[in-house]
Amino acid sequence: MSKTFELLKPEIEELLADHKWAELRELLAEIPEPDISDTLEQLGERDRIVLLRLLPREMLSEVFSYLSDRTQTDLLRALTEEETRVILAGLSPDDRTEFLQELPGQAIQKMLNLLTPEDRRETLQLLGYPEESVGRLMTPDYVAVRPEWTVDEALAHVRIKGKDSETINVVYVTDARWKLVGVLGLRKLILTPPSERIGVIMEESVVRISAFEDREKAVQLISRYDITVLPVVDANDILLGIVTIDDLFDVAEEEATEDFQKSAAVHPLKASYRESSVLSLYRKRVTWLASLLGISVVTTGILSAQADTLGSAIALAFFIPLLIGTGGNTGNQSATLMIRAMATGDIREGQWLGALVREIGIGILLGVTMGLASWVLGFFKGDFRIALIVSLAMIAIVVSSSILGVILPVILQRLRVDPAVASNPLIASVMDIMGLVIYFAIARAVLAAM
Repeated sequence: MSKTFELLKPEIEELLADHKWAELRELLAEIPEPDISDTLEQLGERDRIVLLRLLPREMLSEVFSYLSDRTQTDLLRALTEEETRVILAGLSPDDRTEFLQELPGQAIQKMLNLLTPEDRRETLQLLGYPEESVGRLMTPDYVAVRPEWTVDEALAHVRIKGKDSETINVVYVTDARWKLVGVLGLRKLILTPPSERIGVIMEESVVRISAFEDREKAVQLISRYDITVLPVVDANDILLGIVTIDDLFDVAEEEATEDFQKSAAVHPLKASYRESSVLSLYRKRVTWLASLLGISVVTTGILSAQADTLGSAIALAFFIPLLIGTGGNTGNQSATLMIRAMATGDIREGQWLGALVREIGIGILLGVTMGLASWVLGFFKGDFRIALIVSLAMIAIVVSSSILGVILPVILQRLRVDPAVASNPLIASVMDIMGLVIYFAIARAVLAAM
């Protein structure tokens, strides 16, 4: 929470309590929109409405766009239709679409009826793209010029259209059919002689993305090519809109949060943790826990089946938590590194084999190191046979878990399942089974030979 908000909160609450509307209006005009939204989140419903109605019209939609989904919905429920119309009309197309897609169908229809025909058509078009696609994120507010125009003509066009554009740092060049043919930075446009043709000075190589691509791909492209805005096109390279870096920062945060939640065997939350109800949090967690419980039943069955082996060398039981714990931890390390490399594009389709070979080598080094430590523990707790069994099992388990950590995310990706679910609990549960199988197989072989 910002320092500005913390300093101004008492003053805002005092002005609200004393009904000093004129002074409060003057104060609000000097506060950044994100800080005003923080204030609204902390106030009661009645004070929220009062504060929102005191905002200058030009700030209203911007402040609204920073609010949480629940607060947005609560406010619109309490506002008049005219106030709602002003807010929706003032939102940028991408912010408006993001808000509407979270509402039930009936509420969406009601909100759409408050928009102008032009805004309604634009919003409906954006809502037609898949939920996690770039099309849902893009805004059609951009500046485009023609290659045959002079610099002077292009600048005149920028002055007219730039007021409503999301950004004018980058100007796109399209032909008469709106096909994307080039790009031009505003700096270069301003510094070029007025009579020069756009087609001569534009860059023909343009990083672009399909409207149907996953929004994570847009984040990767923005990061890879170090750009602040990305053009969105259809299958025929027709320029449909743009996505800007500020929108993608939000996406990157959401995707990282989803991956953290999936890695802990939790279905991604639709709202923030603070806004989620106890029942919704229960539903998000219980499915995975029940599934992992089913896997754990297999572990119990393996232990029951090996009662005779454990009976012949009871010291073997002491090392079960050590071995399967190390296997799970090693697998989690490999899977986490692999998943992140896949997410950032460091490991791409067809490159996983190299990662597998590397991880086998690392697994052998780690296994030998852990195996030597296990030898000492085994000899101290048992005898030579126990030390040999535990050390060999440790090496085999560490190498196996390293391999599993690489292969499982790749398999899930091929099955079109988010690889993030391969980490932590799932890897640990699978390695419990594999570790016990490996451990008792080696134990039976060594005990039979010695």
